[in-house]
Amino acid sequence: MTCATRRTAFPVLGWLALVLASCTDLTEVPYSEVTEGNFKPTNRDMGSLIAPAYTPLRQVWMGWYGNLDFQEETADAFLTPVRPNGWYDGGTYIRLHEHRWAATQGQPNSLWARSFNGINAANRVIYQIDSGVVPVADSVKPGLLAELQALRAYYYSLLLDNFGNVPIVTDFKSTELPKQSTRQEVYDFVVGQLVAAIPDLSTQTGTRTYGRVNQWAAKGILARVYLNAEVYTGTPAYDKVLAVTQDIIAAGKYQLEPKYRASFARSNDKSVEILWAVPYDAINGPESSFHMKTLKPELRFVYGLQAQPWGGSASSPQFIDTYDKADGRLADTWLMGPHFDDQGHGYNFVEYVPEIDSTDFNNGFPVWKYEIYTGETGSSDVDYPIIRYAEVLMMQAEALLRTGQADAAAVLVSQVRRRDFTGADSTKATVTGAQLLQGSSYNYGWYDKDGVVKTGPGGTPVVNGGADVRYGRFLDELGWEFAAEGHRRQQLIRFGVYTTKTWFNHAPNGSYRTMFAIPDFAVSTNSNLQQNPGY
Repeated sequence: MTCATRRTAFPVLGWLALVLASCTDLTEVPYSEVTEGNFKPTNRDMGSLIAPAYTPLRQVWMGWYGNLDFQEETADAFLTPVRPNGWYDGGTYIRLHEHRWAATQGQPNSLWARSFNGINAANRVIYQIDSGVVPVADSVKPGLLAELQALRAYYYSLLLDNFGNVPIVTDFKSTELPKQSTRQEVYDFVVGQLVAAIPDLSTQTGTRTYGRVNQWAAKGILARVYLNAEVYTGTPAYDKVLAVTQDIIAAGKYQLEPKYRASFARSNDKSVEILWAVPYDAINGPESSFHMKTLKPELRFVYGLQAQPWGGSASSPQFIDTYDKADGRLADTWLMGPHFDDQGHGYNFVEYVPEIDSTDFNNGFPVWKYEIYTGETGSSDVDYPIIRYAEVLMMQAEALLRTGQADAAAVLVSQVRRRDFTGADSTKATVTGAQLLQGSSYNYGWYDKDGVVKTGPGGTPVVNGGADVRYGRFLDELGWEFAAEGHRRQQLIRFGVYTTKTWFNHAPNGSYRTMFAIPDFAVSTNSNLQQNPGY
């Protein structure tokens, strides 16, 4: 038998290269899978071993019905109205906007399934390593197990935040139906797993650990969980936020990029600001289709895209009104004004959106903070930053603010703002503690068809609808810095806005909406699960 051998890249986060043989022997050999029989790892193969636990993240965040949608569509900065080419989609986006999803409707169900896919994969590889089925050198075993443990904790942090009362599964071999845990128990599990894993995680940064959970990424996720502890358990943990974020800052491993959009560029794998990202590649790591959802069809000609965008999502006009027009993040995040090619293809994007039920392509600003590049296909090469250094600084600032240290918080907020106010407007970068204690500039209320914010459809005009939001100015700062990054729902819940305020064509619809319904398919197949209250 003669064989020709070639080396090809395997699309698992860019880590796995396999030698494939082209032979006359047609016996099937599963080269594309890590199996107990065909994988004898060396130190160079560790990324390949753990890659299956990471790959679900691609769909979790930027895939179709990804978590970016659920965190933004249900909040106040972003919406997907019905467009000339459709986008009613069975009412999915309108239900998310109006907080009318149910256990069988509204696609958060996919987040449940994808997160548990990641958990199951992590459990499987942990079992393979612990049992010796896949032999791993003692020198690298603690680090690998810690990484998988921290990654599994991250998936559980998503379930904790979105569904609350979920089963905790750690035994890959168990055949019993898992029991449901309380939100407090899930919180304790996530915190405990991260704290236990951190000492054994790598402190390296750069290419070697890019896309993987190192010690700093785990600390960043832990700080985020602590920041939301009062929502999850009723007990705040701001002192712990301060300690963990200070660890990251003091290490000096990361810094703010000089330019805001560098963290969202096609080359953002080189960003010095990103602690952890989901790597995407149009060929080897596809599934990032968010750009297709927000860009409009004729922008294909304007930007030389290889695929025609679908054109649904855009900004909420009330959120756009909160920006200082000198803030560079406004133009860096949203595609505004006229964008045409030489043949007249394109749009003049305007802030005004008449209603959620029907509108034209040019109403509302598309998201373009994730770089749009010539030749882009239906899958983007731009990596999704799970956590950036800017968030570390803002988490510490919020913890300072909420513990009576507003002036110290203002120093950090000003540091984050500095790159976005330049030239004659540079003085606007500085904010004071007194300003951060003010209400929100977001004019909460019903956005009527005439573009006036009112008490309801046809009601009386509303003025300063966000003035009563505690720490509202800081909430505004979070909105401007992290717009369209999948943070907004969590922010609104933490600041008491999510189920109490009206925005655009949305009115409050139940305090229980701070958690999604447990999917009907999960409840029907596991008798141990009880539906979340209100559904």
